[in-house]
Amino acid sequence: MNYIRGLCLLLCGFLLICPFDDVKAQAFIHPGLLQNKGDIERMKVAIKEKQGPVYSGFLVFQAHPQSQSNYYIQGPMKMVGRNPTIGQGIYDADANAAYQNALMWALTGQQEYANKAIEIVNAWSSTLKSITGRDAVLMAGLGPFKMVNAAEILRYTHSGWSAAGIENTEKHFRKVIYPVIKDFAPFANGNWDAAAMKTMMAIGVFCNDRPIFERALHYYINGAGDGSLVNYIINEAGQCQESGRDQSHTQLGIAHLGDCAEMAWHQGLNLYAYADNRLLKGFEYTAKYNLGQDVPYAPAMDKTGKYMHQQLSTEGGGRLRAVYEQIYNHYVKRMGLAAPYTQQAAEKIRPEQQGLPGADHVGFGTLLYTRTTATDRDDSIHTIPAAPAGLLAQTSLTDGNTITWVASTGAKYYTIKRAEQKNGPYSVLARNIVNSLYHDNKGANNRTYYYTVSASNISGESVNAYPVSITTGFPANWEQANIGDEGAQKGTASFDGQQFTIIAGGKGIEATHDQFKFVYTTLNGNGTITARYVPQISSQFTGFGLVIREGLADNASEVACIIKPESSGQLEAPQWYTRLLSRATSDDKVKIVASNPELSEPVVAFSRLTGYYWLRLQRRGNEFSGYSSVDGKSWTKIGSATCRLKKQVSVGLAVSSGLAAISTTVGFDNIDLKL
Repeated sequence: MNYIRGLCLLLCGFLLICPFDDVKAQAFIHPGLLQNKGDIERMKVAIKEKQGPVYSGFLVFQAHPQSQSNYYIQGPMKMVGRNPTIGQGIYDADANAAYQNALMWALTGQQEYANKAIEIVNAWSSTLKSITGRDAVLMAGLGPFKMVNAAEILRYTHSGWSAAGIENTEKHFRKVIYPVIKDFAPFANGNWDAAAMKTMMAIGVFCNDRPIFERALHYYINGAGDGSLVNYIINEAGQCQESGRDQSHTQLGIAHLGDCAEMAWHQGLNLYAYADNRLLKGFEYTAKYNLGQDVPYAPAMDKTGKYMHQQLSTEGGGRLRAVYEQIYNHYVKRMGLAAPYTQQAAEKIRPEQQGLPGADHVGFGTLLYTRTTATDRDDSIHTIPAAPAGLLAQTSLTDGNTITWVASTGAKYYTIKRAEQKNGPYSVLARNIVNSLYHDNKGANNRTYYYTVSASNISGESVNAYPVSITTGFPANWEQANIGDEGAQKGTASFDGQQFTIIAGGKGIEATHDQFKFVYTTLNGNGTITARYVPQISSQFTGFGLVIREGLADNASEVACIIKPESSGQLEAPQWYTRLLSRATSDDKVKIVASNPELSEPVVAFSRLTGYYWLRLQRRGNEFSGYSSVDGKSWTKIGSATCRLKKQVSVGLAVSSGLAAISTTVGFDNIDLKL
């Protein structure tokens, strides 16, 4: 019997109150990346009237070599890469020129700028087929961001770009750029994650692809890696994950997060305010320190488990990057909040130059973001708000489900709706909710629900948000437990109807006492459990897999099929293995019964566990066999173990971070238990 699939059949009817709006109804606003229509008009007026400081920023922008309509395109190339470098500088220069020429077209109306930008975008979209190298995620997260922004401006400003060119560019972004960044970079410092997020969000808008946009937004607010908002800006003081590394990367990381917030704002979402304006706190902390003042610092292990900086770094200190105008103008000019250190930083380097090096960030903020009034905020109450986004669902074993979301700009109230399948029908649970949070304690336990939210104000009500699902409590016949008394106590587990997400600490299965998070059910006699690992993990010391064991004691007899890294002597290059482990009695140590060769492509790339991977553990009497697969079709036997376990045992999923100081996050889907 398949308990997970069986759970999904336990559906009951709701009173139909409102149908679910198809996700395609959630139209994006265009142009709607770093610049929208209002921004372009505001800049055009300021340039015409030579308003300071915008005009000084425009003169810098206009004079830049990559803003010229006679710019000589350096590419295109079929392949680019980073570490080893293949055409990185060529691509980034052309991406800068595409974006800057597209903006020059929008601001001046001179067709030669549009033609140059179209030439560059079309050339690369038609030619580039792959992005390679150890740092491919970073390569795909930097220059392509500017290329997508250029395409967005061209597409929605009557530039003369052909429908064929637009279609080909959409395909290029989906098929060449997106696959490189789709799982982010939880193995690296947070600026990698953040670069992937902003480019993914931009692709979602340009391609009118709500799931891609939501994927990026969810990672921003709840990602497992170093680059999600609260993992990058790690505390209320504003300390950043890379503050102890150097100041250049820290400024780069928060700038990427700021670009995400600006794009979300143009889609009617107040991501800037998320987590009590955590983004502003990161900028204020970083600006204050780089202006020569003291800030508090607390050493903290990052989410990969690789980076622990004991003190605030002086490297790059005082060298302010061109990232402050955007943040200053949002929080102070749009929202009326105080940002004294961000303001000082912006004023010190005004007018902002191009963001350097390469295509690391946009820069030119004095031109792009200077505003004198809060028109964006004031206008929002006179239009129907956008649908909320970034819905998150959390469940309690005893007290129902909690739903949170990114607030819609200009929304006064929210309406919460629930269904038992993604496309509804949806029933209204509550109206006139004023905060971005709702607790539902009326659902049945062990049942999967879908939630959506709409926003309203005096002008009307939005369409429904892209839904989120959660199984109340836990799936029927499944339980969770912390094995061992240390580390694993950090653990939580949830199921959304398709995937288990398990967060855990602990050292794992080893020696005589285990520490891991266990998600399990009961097996009586023979059976086979299969599961697929969903990329990617956060802690790079993570161990995870399938376990059959006698109960929940930390020294229980057990057989396990586990993926775990081994040190190669290089911190950034562990070796990953799949092993069959066994503990015959509670007095024994765990033994390695069999092992696969070191994992490689397509599961492991550059020593990082980045690909899907299937595991299977089978019991036939006292004989246990482990299997692995890269596609769930062709299976390789790892080995077999003889172990005299009781007839009734616990079988399920095990996760450990491998380190005491941090937790890890692991996803499993396609769970199948056959008796």
